[in-house]
Amino acid sequence: MKHYNSSPRLNNQTANHSRERNNRKGLWLSTLGLRFSLRDYGYCMATLLLFCLGSLFYQLNGGPPKVLLEIRQYLGESTFVDDHGPPAVRVLPFPSQVIYNRVGKCGSRTVVLLLRILAEKHQFNLVSSDIHNKTRLTKHEQVDLMRNISTIPQPFLYTRHVHFLNFTRFRIDQPVYINIIRDPINRFLSNYFFRRFGDWRGEQNHLVRTPQMKDDERYLDINVCIMENYPECSNPRLFYIVPYFCGQHPQCREPGVWAVERAKLNVVENFLLVGILEELEDVLLLLERLLPHYFSDVLTIYKSPAFWKMGNLTGTVKKHMPSFEAMQVLYQRMKYEYDFYNFIRDQFHLTKRKIGLKSTSQISAHEPDFLRELALRTHEPLEEEEEEEEEEDVGQEDGNIWLVQP
Repeated sequence: MKHYNSSPRLNNQTANHSRERNNRKGLWLSTLGLRFSLRDYGYCMATLLLFCLGSLFYQLNGGPPKVLLEIRQYLGESTFVDDHGPPAVRVLPFPSQVIYNRVGKCGSRTVVLLLRILAEKHQFNLVSSDIHNKTRLTKHEQVDLMRNISTIPQPFLYTRHVHFLNFTRFRIDQPVYINIIRDPINRFLSNYFFRRFGDWRGEQNHLVRTPQMKDDERYLDINVCIMENYPECSNPRLFYIVPYFCGQHPQCREPGVWAVERAKLNVVENFLLVGILEELEDVLLLLERLLPHYFSDVLTIYKSPAFWKMGNLTGTVKKHMPSFEAMQVLYQRMKYEYDFYNFIRDQFHLTKRKIGLKSTSQISAHEPDFLRELALRTHEPLEEEEEEEEEEDVGQEDGNIWLVQP
């Protein structure tokens, strides 16, 4: 007897069942794959939609996100068309955008005279604003000025009496800042007598600058002005230097700790150098070291007889010192100015030590001993300049009310 494991009919049935199961399995797998493909496709389309909406949102709010700008800067040339204006100006391998927002009566006329010679010698664009009476700007004035500055062919150096402008608030590249300040009381006295009696460039110079000033104001004794609290010799008129570094915020014009600390922060973050006029030659030497493409050979020019002859015409006439009591009163009224001045003085001396220069001044930055030596602290008359007229406060508060931070 033969034994068979299966008959032909049984084998055929088994084979048919196997094929049917395989077909059903294949159909189920293809259906499952199609379902996953549709879901993935939906995810892709949703992601693309979110990206488009996000891109539109960023464009409506001033441009592409910061991370894209940083990636574009890292990669070099852009791989997409930037529809928010012309491409960025080519950055030169040294600071090619410099602003000197010069403080009135702090030697800026001397520096500007030097810059005119240096600009021709070193072939950089020097743009000196002829606006001397508008240091505080509205929002639109700030934007217009910053955009105009940004279009100057590089390398350039722009000078103007203007309070600090924060370019980054408007998505504009921040230039490098430089400046010079001086002892606050000495600056005040220089301005006080200059407005009344002018300088050596002409006997009638002061009459041209302040034609509306009456004789009783013009010949007002400086001690009377201080001790009897005339507006010109009281706050907020005495709070003058700090706002140049604090910025355009209305609170920057209010004497106080907030404005001083904001000014210090701006100096640390945005100013390449802030020098002091009492050590002008060292300031010029540091500028030559830090910005050689602008200030190379500046000391040689400054010490030349021809330049000194030109500078001697800008000294304030009839300038004299108040009484010691009046000086003490001024010092107390200008305590915030001196807080900032001492900070700048310390920072300047620190920079000198890093480069290897020794400070010649041995007077403590935190002692009022300067009151006895104030007349000797600043070299006259090469520090004087034309300062802006007193500004009107009318309308300025409304013009700056849009700002919520400096």
